[in-house]
Amino acid sequence: MTDIRLTNTLTRQVEVFEPLVAGQVGVYLCGPTVYDLAHLGNARSAVNFDMLHRLLRHDFGVENVTFVRNITDVDDKIIARSIESGKPIGELTAASTQDYLDDLDALSVLGVTNMPRATEYIAEMIAMIEVLIAKGHAYVASDGNVLFHVPSMPDYGQLSRRSQDDIIAGARVEISASKRDASDFVLWKPKKDDEPASAAFESPWGLGRPGWHIECSAMSKSILGDVFDIHAGGNDLIFPHHENEIAQSRCANESAHMAKTWLHNGMLMVEGQKMSKSLGNFFTVRDLLGQGHRGETLRLALLSGHYRAPLDFTQAKLTEAKNRLDSWYRAWNGATPATDVPAAVLTAVRDDLNTPQAFAEIDTLKGNPAELAAAAQFLGLLNLSPEDWFQGGGSADDLTADAIDALIVERADAKKSKNFGRADEIRDQLTEAGVVLEDSAGGTTWRRG
Repeated sequence: MTDIRLTNTLTRQVEVFEPLVAGQVGVYLCGPTVYDLAHLGNARSAVNFDMLHRLLRHDFGVENVTFVRNITDVDDKIIARSIESGKPIGELTAASTQDYLDDLDALSVLGVTNMPRATEYIAEMIAMIEVLIAKGHAYVASDGNVLFHVPSMPDYGQLSRRSQDDIIAGARVEISASKRDASDFVLWKPKKDDEPASAAFESPWGLGRPGWHIECSAMSKSILGDVFDIHAGGNDLIFPHHENEIAQSRCANESAHMAKTWLHNGMLMVEGQKMSKSLGNFFTVRDLLGQGHRGETLRLALLSGHYRAPLDFTQAKLTEAKNRLDSWYRAWNGATPATDVPAAVLTAVRDDLNTPQAFAEIDTLKGNPAELAAAAQFLGLLNLSPEDWFQGGGSADDLTADAIDALIVERADAKKSKNFGRADEIRDQLTEAGVVLEDSAGGTTWRRG
């Protein structure tokens, strides 16, 4: 079997992956903060690392892979949206979590082994903070915040390769007179007077809530242990989130590592620009599904670039993905998939999750429908029958399959009665609706364009 090779952000090296415990793999992926619909950036991380999940399950066995993706359900943004919308926090986060899971299902993302919610692990977070205080790595500031003292960890910054000056100037580092050092970051924050009681929890330091970073440290430790195999997420999380996770976990657990391998996907752009509501290029998964794009089309588009590289998500890329899937569905035509995934496709994915190369290999399999289906389904594609792919889908305003079938029958009857004007009207109506008719001696078939 070809080795799995992954680019480790911590070492900046491509490394052969070897689990800490032979035959057993533990992965932690940073999940969403649930207060709104998932946008394309959220989707890219989930889809990219779903490919990692699929590969590990294939090579090690489903029962030997523990894949964790958390839910952040306590956060400043959640509180702000709760106040703005008038919805209780629990109702807001539950609805947003379900929306997220529904979107991932549409994108053919596998279910995870564990999906911990931050609010379920408050006791574990408090326990870890107490250990950090006892070991001299954290302190209670005069303003009631509990802070991690960055200078207490001499090799802080290894993941992001940032100097102390860079850290102080970096994003999300608040300057405060109550800090011992400007780079210190929050582990626990006290409740503010105008915040809902449902967002506050009892602690040795009074009512309050955890900082963002301590949540992942506590949840990963509880499920995967002090040190585990792979930690993954977007490259925007390298600093400060992942750097601070490492600091908390290593100092609390007195370990040389938090995770052996760190994987990060690149930034997602839209039509050459950073996704932004002000630029009008901000899209949620739900937006694109509502426009009639299939989840498989979005998935293939998101996997069309290497996961570590920036990805420019364009209309042309969506069209290219749709056309590629059309060609695969035609070549497959419903044949029984082969038992084994073709070796060339596996080799590509094992080489640092090289999905663009895997897609190129699938393109060469159009003369072998069984192997094409096995390869594409391994990548989470070709999940429908060819008939459903070509005749289903469409936006909510499109004609249903039954309505199209009825119009085709009416058109055939019109031809028989020599009412060619009506027959042409029906063809024009269907063409305008994006339906392609294909007439043959055996009758008329159709597909959505």
